[in-house]
Amino acid sequence: MTSPDASADPGGTPSAPPVVQLSGVGRRFGAVTALDRLDLVVPPHEVTVLLGPNGAGKTTAIRMITGALDPHDGTVRTFGLDPADHGEEVRSRCGVVAAKPALYDRLDGRANLEYAAELYGLGRKAAVATRIRDAAARFGIEHALDQQVGGYSTGMKTRLALARSILHEPDLLLFDEPTSGLDPESSHAVLEMIREMTDDGCTVVMCTHLLLEAEGLADQVVVLEDGTDLVSGTPLELTRRYWPGTVVLVAAEDPASLAAATAIPGVRSSEPGTEPGSVRLHLDHDRRTPDVVLALAAGGARLTRVEPLQPSLEDLYFAVRTKRDVAADGGRQLTSDGINETVGGRQRQVEALTGWRAKDTPAHAGTTNEGSSR
Repeated sequence: MTSPDASADPGGTPSAPPVVQLSGVGRRFGAVTALDRLDLVVPPHEVTVLLGPNGAGKTTAIRMITGALDPHDGTVRTFGLDPADHGEEVRSRCGVVAAKPALYDRLDGRANLEYAAELYGLGRKAAVATRIRDAAARFGIEHALDQQVGGYSTGMKTRLALARSILHEPDLLLFDEPTSGLDPESSHAVLEMIREMTDDGCTVVMCTHLLLEAEGLADQVVVLEDGTDLVSGTPLELTRRYWPGTVVLVAAEDPASLAAATAIPGVRSSEPGTEPGSVRLHLDHDRRTPDVVLALAAGGARLTRVEPLQPSLEDLYFAVRTKRDVAADGGRQLTSDGINETVGGRQRQVEALTGWRAKDTPAHAGTTNEGSSR
């Protein structure tokens, strides 16, 4: 995959250089290939989420960024430096939270942070004590600093590891499955804290296989599989690339008044919505939405709902990993059994993308004013 040019935006304005750039990186462990020609560009002050199943290469990529592992192929640059030659300098500017952070259970939380501060070269000055207190407060564990870490819950241990990662005020934060084992409330709190860090000027790279975790948090998504990058971009860019059409849910007091929707210019197809009395209209562009609403109203329809539907990160993830293009209307897809049909409902669309056929999916469902699909 070709890495995007970070030197300028489309308007020609110079942009900040990437914090991390991996180009054609390969790494093997014996006969196992962990990374295979991986390209990765991490822009500054944003959250980049590495998505992929277990074994996709996410953790190995993180270790490459810090210089904990050397590449067998390709190049790695972090802050413009080669971590193999400038590992100490690179790591001094990184904060890392592993999937299973190593903490000293027999020490209390404060002693854990004091030890980390010494390793970072901060010493034991009064300013360090203030920094420890502030970091603990940021992650809501200041009340537990004098308790033995062995008695911490999983969520408290994660918060302590996060506090430790920012003690030295790093420029780059690397989080590997930061919410693993946490309850929903703790997970939500941790993700909110990660977002706050980019607001303060940090750059974040986060690994996860949980799609809901990345939804709404990622500024950039990189989907990995078998050690290589399948696709990368902002969620909006990926939506436009893999789901270029527009789907609008429309409801009316009299559902029969929506029957003529397929005759309106710009409406590619129509299908029953998930709610009684509603239909899903597949448009050729989102600019058509106002015209379609006006045409329906002019035809006597008393609309009670007009809602543009956006594909979730789950939809995009399956579209990318199965390497299937989504048709221009966002719903028509040649299914695994060769039937060319309009697929209704988000789950059925995902099933069409993955080739999994829902038992209750009717053949040739919905109506269309197109002759064929891609």
